[in-house]
Amino acid sequence: MHMNDINFLKCQEGHTTRLPALGGVPEQVHVFDVATIEAVNAALAARRPLLVRGEPGTGKSQLAHAVAVELGRPFVSSVVDARTEPGDLLWRFDAVERLAEAQLAAALQLDPERIGARLAIDRYLRPGPLWWGFDWNDAKGRAHHGQSGAYEEPAGWDAAQGGVVVLIDEIDKAETDVPNSLLEALGSGRFTPPGRVEPVRMQGAPPLVVITTNEERALPDAFLRRCLVLYLSLPTDDQQLVDLLALRGGSHFSHADKEILQEAARQLVADRTEAKNRNWLPLPGQAEYLDLVRAVLALHPDDKEAQSQTLTRIGRFVLRKHPEATA
Repeated sequence: MHMNDINFLKCQEGHTTRLPALGGVPEQVHVFDVATIEAVNAALAARRPLLVRGEPGTGKSQLAHAVAVELGRPFVSSVVDARTEPGDLLWRFDAVERLAEAQLAAALQLDPERIGARLAIDRYLRPGPLWWGFDWNDAKGRAHHGQSGAYEEPAGWDAAQGGVVVLIDEIDKAETDVPNSLLEALGSGRFTPPGRVEPVRMQGAPPLVVITTNEERALPDAFLRRCLVLYLSLPTDDQQLVDLLALRGGSHFSHADKEILQEAARQLVADRTEAKNRNWLPLPGQAEYLDLVRAVLALHPDDKEAQSQTLTRIGRFVLRKHPEATA
């Protein structure tokens, strides 16, 4: 694929992308800024993952979904936790199903040759998120046989040309051997699962891999060298932060009164300043601000005075999360 065939982000600063509601999560809105647009396009051009750093609640995870919507690409995501093992982001081996098959084969007294074919390791590999990103059709073929959950394809999307957006969320939750297990895949665009002779290779357009970290654990240098890095942060100046939050609030809740948005933002900034001074973590951020505004609007949809009064009463439940942060 030639460079001029890559579909880059063409939106401008301040562009808003509405994301569909997932399950019980309300509809979200992502507001693009210049740095984000340039970082995403640089990662697409360099064919490197984009590591998004910053404190919780700054929209790191939401960014990947918004880019997928804007580019018309499938969105594949995986949240890393302390139980994530090396290789899980590439493939999973279903040992339980293989054991059940072995027990069934023994009960049926199948001949050894049939048992060997039935218990081949390759039959029990489940594509991980990067497998979907590298070779969509191969992963989809396995999903068709019940070997993995399938992901939605946008209308008109072509696996050979369109590419995928893969989100690996909160990679800092795992031990360092997890990011280290991705070095070959991210460096060479291929990896070889157990039981396979031929590696899984990138087919068609390279994926955009977005990886987020909340900085809970340092990432290996070799892993960092394979990534471009975007820092998402909130303004340190109080008034700039109030203005930014109110602007983001207006993008999410177009029917909200501007004074309520400003009042909620000032309340968050005050609580955030106190939390910093007392070293209370986590700091309330954009996510908490939006939760507060959403709750107030839902409780009193058409009563500005009641909304203002409710902000003070319920703000402590949304913004103050440290055990010592009592109102």
